[in-house]
Amino acid sequence: MGSTTLKSLLMATSILATAGFAHAADTTLTIESWRTDDLAIWQEKLIPAFEAKNPGIKVKFAPTPPTEYDAALGARFDAGSAGDIITCRPFDKSLVQFQHGNLASLNDLPGMKNFSDVAKAAWTTDDGKDSFCVPMASVIHGFIYNKDAFEKLGISIPTTEAEFFAALDKIKKDGTYIPMAMGTKDLWEAATMGYQNIGPTYWKGEEGRAKLIKGEEKLTDADWVEPYKVLAKWKDYLGDGFEAQTYPDSQNLFTLGRAAIYPAGSWEIGLFNTQAQFKMGAFPPPVKNAGDACYISDHNDIGVGLNSKSAHPEESKKFLEWVASPEFAEIYANALPGFFSLNSTAVKMQDPLAQEFVSWREKCKPTIRSTYQILSRGTPNLENETWVESANVINGTDTPEAAAKKLQDGLDSWYKPGK
Repeated sequence: MGSTTLKSLLMATSILATAGFAHAADTTLTIESWRTDDLAIWQEKLIPAFEAKNPGIKVKFAPTPPTEYDAALGARFDAGSAGDIITCRPFDKSLVQFQHGNLASLNDLPGMKNFSDVAKAAWTTDDGKDSFCVPMASVIHGFIYNKDAFEKLGISIPTTEAEFFAALDKIKKDGTYIPMAMGTKDLWEAATMGYQNIGPTYWKGEEGRAKLIKGEEKLTDADWVEPYKVLAKWKDYLGDGFEAQTYPDSQNLFTLGRAAIYPAGSWEIGLFNTQAQFKMGAFPPPVKNAGDACYISDHNDIGVGLNSKSAHPEESKKFLEWVASPEFAEIYANALPGFFSLNSTAVKMQDPLAQEFVSWREKCKPTIRSTYQILSRGTPNLENETWVESANVINGTDTPEAAAKKLQDGLDSWYKPGK
């Protein structure tokens, strides 16, 4: 064999060896998620930012459609084929995975100190001892309004309940716009954008929610019935045929400029920005009387955890530590306006509507939806029943008192506080 052949052979071998070595050093982490709409943001913004700081770790975002995610993920856990990083739904669905040993405790992850107890509530055991997902984002409730309509009618932003109804009366009297875009056909809107949006003002947010769980308050108490009394008054302002109006109908009515106010979740921001041809603003749920403390539903929506059987726990923890950082918070929250960082370091939002929503955290007390933790584990399910009764109250088929009694009776049938 000539020396040239030997040289090229040795060269080829050494190239192969280094290729093999480089290949061995790269660890690929897979992220499980139901957020198929986030794919581009992960691929173009988030993953490159992480990989740039962590040579040798590659990340792959592999989502499953939202309606299939829970079942598919459960099957992959059982088969031992689930990804390293698990996107966590809030509350019970993730808690069950932790209890089954599928999600690891993250108590020793230093970045968890960047989150408040309310931020961690959706991914913490009932006794508060273990947290098992890094909080990623929440959605905030309030009202989005058509600025052109408000200017045209000379309406200033309502801060109290009385001002809110005075504004609705003025819009109704003028007749150009439907005062408020919301239907009751899909049920969940009535509860989520209605009852859970304004309710914390009356039951005092976390204070009332904790008392309900402890059995110190009931849904038939004044603080829980009163938001239904307010909702019953919404009926006159929702426009003709609201009982048959679906969620997409409501979105369209507002973005086409036909309604002045939209009871909202902040997740609408991205879509509304692309569809509405008018200037938009937002205001938090009005307080009962001037000077009262204000409350917002700042609801934990999405977190991310560690598959306890991951073959790459150390690399995965590096990734989770990065997700817990202010750098991740800033990229994620600005890429998805309306999904707000739960990090204690405030993120400045580039989108003005998103910044308006997130600014309420500075002046209002945050809480989460009252039905989500512990109280919807039995049958009848309190969350689903709240959908039905909120729609019934707005439709006028149940009085606020009757709705509250049905909800409390349903809860009493299976829930024994403190047991």
